[in-house]
Amino acid sequence: MNESITRNADARRIQSFIAAAFRACGMPEGNAARMADLMSEADIGGQDGHGIFRLPQYIRRIRAGGMEVDPKIEVISERAATALLDGGNGPGHLVMSRAAEIAMEKAETTGVAWVGARYSNHAGPAFLYSRMPLAKDMIGLYVAVGSANHMPPWGGTDLLLSTNPISVAVPSNARPPVVLDMATTVAAYGKVKTVADKGGTMPEGWMIDKLGRPMTDPTKSAEGLLLPIGGPKGYGLSLIFGILAGTLNGAAFGRDVIDFNADPQTTTNTGQFIVALNISAFADVAEFKAQVDEIWEQMKSSDRLPDVETIRLPGERLAETTAERRANGVPIAPALRERLDKLADELGIDRL
Repeated sequence: MNESITRNADARRIQSFIAAAFRACGMPEGNAARMADLMSEADIGGQDGHGIFRLPQYIRRIRAGGMEVDPKIEVISERAATALLDGGNGPGHLVMSRAAEIAMEKAETTGVAWVGARYSNHAGPAFLYSRMPLAKDMIGLYVAVGSANHMPPWGGTDLLLSTNPISVAVPSNARPPVVLDMATTVAAYGKVKTVADKGGTMPEGWMIDKLGRPMTDPTKSAEGLLLPIGGPKGYGLSLIFGILAGTLNGAAFGRDVIDFNADPQTTTNTGQFIVALNISAFADVAEFKAQVDEIWEQMKSSDRLPDVETIRLPGERLAETTAERRANGVPIAPALRERLDKLADELGIDRL
């Protein structure tokens, strides 16, 4: 078989492989299963830089002592509609799953709840958590401090900011939920790394060098600066999100952010927060969902510019990709498959 060709892997096989890798590192069965569920969900949803792609990195951090496999996640401050968690230096997937559970529990009675976290870690794509409240007919909002600084303040060259993503998920009836999931940079750094894996080049506008010149070679991304969306507006969003998800929670922000790509040992103290908003506190749930469907129809039926085939809404491509990959599998680039094979051999588990 030609190993230079990207091949698909069944989503269930990806899930079982991830769980086996974590178990081999001493992670309890329940935690390993939860990590595998969420990481494979990222792959199925098309977030190729945040699913199994991250597994070797997570395992490296665990084996170096930089992340706990069975963290003690504690509520350290709490009021009726808020809570602050200490994630015990656990994987962000476990920490923010618990944060979402608490937010939904509180929002049942308070109408809205905000739960922040400190001493968490990288948690994969933001949509994983914003979508959780949908199961309770709630709107979800998630924000995180990125796990490495790749962006300077507007006009500067010092790497003091990260991609600092935001995701908002809104339920509907007949249509897929509206799910906004975006970095405050033009491209997430994980996307840069996946382009490098595939031997591609970056479009101009993703990164610049320290002289302000466009960069298109993803293999040299460590020397470059990610650009914010909307120029200074994206910088402003990244700054505010960092204060809310990092500083407010007693988590790292600015110069305190640890580059988890380069340093597998130091505690990252990653900060995140999730908000659950109970629709019934504001509107009839069924009526609201019907109105969201109507909004879908309005956006989709708008007159289009020349050469625009269709108007898309946030979450539409996610729904399409999820359906396609559940049926046909997840593409695994040769460079990633090679790393996963090496990891499997090191851990003594079956290859993907």
